[in-house]
Amino acid sequence: MSKGLAQIMKQAQMMQQKMGKLQEEAASKTAEVTTGGGAVTVVVNGKNQVLSLVIKKEAVDPEDVEMLQDLVMTAINEALKKVHAAMGEEMSKITGGLSIPGLF
Repeated sequence: MSKGLAQIMKQAQMMQQKMGKLQEEAASKTAEVTTGGGAVTVVVNGKNQVLSLVIKKEAVDPEDVEMLQDLVMTAINEALKKVHAAMGEEMSKITGGLSIPGLF
């Protein structure tokens, strides 16, 4: 194997190890979003898990359940976008800006 190819393989292996570590650390990365003027707050982690969901009593209107559903959905989706963006930034540091499909 040529010296240049060996160096490329070594770099690829190091990048793979760093990406694996980042994926393991994803659970510790969190994002919090509040919607509806504080009515709904959600916290998610980098593994797409909802860690907490807080709904204030004032947000619960039996006559307008759809509004509450929208607030919850918006909060979760925004929190997921936020944590994915943070994970994407970390991944970009590892890959040097190279976009690899399927990674964050």
